[in-house]
Formats: sequence, C-alpha cells, structure tokens
Amino acid sequence: MKISERELARRVEEALFSCLEKVPFLKIKDIEQEGGQKAAKPDLLITLDSPEGTRTFLAEVKKTGQPKVAREAVNQLLSLSQAFPEAFPVFIAPYISPTAAEICEKAGVGYIDLSGNCRLSFQEVYIEKTGKPNIFSEKRDLRTLYSPKAENILRVLLLAPGQAWKFQELAEEARVSVGQVAKVKTLLINREWLSEANGMALAEPEKLLSEWAGNYNFRKNMVRDYYSLKRILEIEAELAKLCREEKLTYALTSFSGAARIAPAVRYQRVFAYVEETEKDIAGLLNLKEVSSGANVSLLTPYDEGQFYGSQVIEGIRIASPIQLYLDLKTYRGRGEEAADILLEQVIKKKWQQEKITTK
Repeated sequence: MKISERELARRVEEALFSCLEKVPFLKIKDIEQEGGQKAAKPDLLITLDSPEGTRTFLAEVKKTGQPKVAREAVNQLLSLSQAFPEAFPVFIAPYISPTAAEICEKAGVGYIDLSGNCRLSFQEVYIEKTGKPNIFSEKRDLRTLYSPKAENILRVLLLAPGQAWKFQELAEEARVSVGQVAKVKTLLINREWLSEANGMALAEPEKLLSEWAGNYNFRKNMVRDYYSLKRILEIEAELAKLCREEKLTYALTSFSGAARIAPAVRYQRVFAYVEETEKDIAGLLNLKEVSSGANVSLLTPYDEGQFYGSQVIEGIRIASPIQLYLDLKTYRGRGEEAADILLEQVIKKKWQQEKITTK
C-alpha cells in the first residue's frame, strides 16, 4: 500500500496518540514538522506535557521499516541526539519488523509503527506493544522478490549461500538479466540478508528461505492427480525410466524426493515434476486421472527453475533440497514436519560446511 506524504503525516499523529493513550499523565502538546533542507534536524520534534515537565521526542519518519532503513534511521537519530541531548530518539515507519525493532532496542532508540506496534522507554515511562501484523504489506515488494525469474536467483543463492557472486556470473547461472539481479540485490540488502564483502553472498539464508516458503504455493504449477494400483516405489521407478527413454526432464519432489535424502514420515503418494510435453505420460504409465483418492501427482512446472540443482540418487532424479523444502512446506502437518527435518538434517548442515569464497 502506497502512502502519500500527507496521509503519512496524519497516520503518524494517530499512531502517537494510540501509543500514548493509556498513559494518562502524558499529553501531546505539539508536533513540529521540519521543512526545507535538513541540516542536523529531525523529521519531527514532538513535545509532550508530563507532571515532571515537558518531554521531547526527535523522530525520523520513513516509508518503510526494513532493517537496512531502520539501521540508517537509528544512526541518524543518534547523530541528531548530540544536538538534542534531552530528547528521546524515535523511529517511525508504516511497519517495523521484529528485526528492525531489535536494531532500535539495542541502540536505545524508541519506535512506533502505523500498524500498532511501539516501544518507548524514557525516564519514568515504559510503553511496549508488539505482535501487530503489517497492515501495509508490501505486496509489490513480495511479488518482485518471489516472481519466477527472481526465484531462479534465490535458488542459486540458497543452494550455495557462502558463494560470493559477481553480477554477470549470477545472471548467467540463474538465466536472468543483470537488471533482474540488481532488483533482487536491492530487496535482499534492504532486509539485511545479503553480504557484499567479496560479491553477492547470502548473510541470512534461513530467513530468506522462511519468507519464501511463506509466499510459495506449489499449486502455481499445473498439477494433475492420478491413481495407480502399483506400489509407490514401482511407480517412481517406472516414471524415471520412461522420462529417460523419452528424453524428458523430470525430478521427484515433496515426499518422494525428501524420502531419498532425509526420510522422515511414511508417504503414500508420488510427487514429480515433468517438463511440459505433448506425450501422454499418464497413459504410458497406465495412470487413471481422478478428482479424489490420488496416489500420484504430476506437476508441470511454472518455470524451469524447479529443476535447478536437481541430483540423481540411486538412478532417480530428485529436486534440489531447497525445492523439496518449498513443496513440503505447502502441506500443513506432515509436510511441514518433513520440511523441518529436511532443513535440519540436510540444508543447514550443507550451509554450515560451506566457506565463503569468491567465484
């Protein structure tokens, strides 16, 4: 949701009143907005009346509360505090994430967001409200970061988070444009999930994977459900054999793939990506399409990136651990359990074994 300057100012005032409303001895006396060129001046000077006299907040107001922006605002406020030693510094944004809130708290800076969260600790006053959801969800931001082309970049980064990539090399590996890499880089830097020490390398792979999983749905692929009288392992083996013979790209995913690298729960359904083709794969495997009671799901991927990083184990190709994790997380309960085991036993161990290198 975009907010105009005027609307932002109105909502900031409402947020201040909401944060302070349960403290009867504090009253907002004046909100002074600094105009023109800023020279050692905060965005707002807020004066409060209290039994102990006047209290002053100096506030930096930003249109986003991403960690990088929060850190920059905190540094600016700490610098401004030298000119306003008696004032309490406060960061204000539409939504301040737990990570951004932690940055503020560690620096001794208060925060207020327009979604209902706040933390103010000065003199005799302590106010804290947390857990309010982001009512200004940055949908465009999420759509950009988790679009098919951007996801190809994320797969490359997550499969080797210690690898430091140059722009052109990453674009070529992910088969996207350099401009697409630049967009993803900006979004990851704003979240403070990317290190630029020797190139582009992930600093917080687990946070990225978690957010991606929360915005991922395997039903973006075309999914067809079938039933077969054959055993699960037999169906998987026959599918692999057929795809090799027909020279079709495929990869087992979800429970079918995870069972081969991190067996966690018993499964009774085949899951596999098969590239789009005019060949009747289901017919050749004697599968019957059904609307319920399926034990085989064949997925036509919405992008070829689903095959990136796939590997052959005991003669059968499976999707990368990252893709397996995403597909499993879609299934609540048993799928989430299997995804968490895969994360702990395979993905995180691989991350821990890597050393930062320059490609």
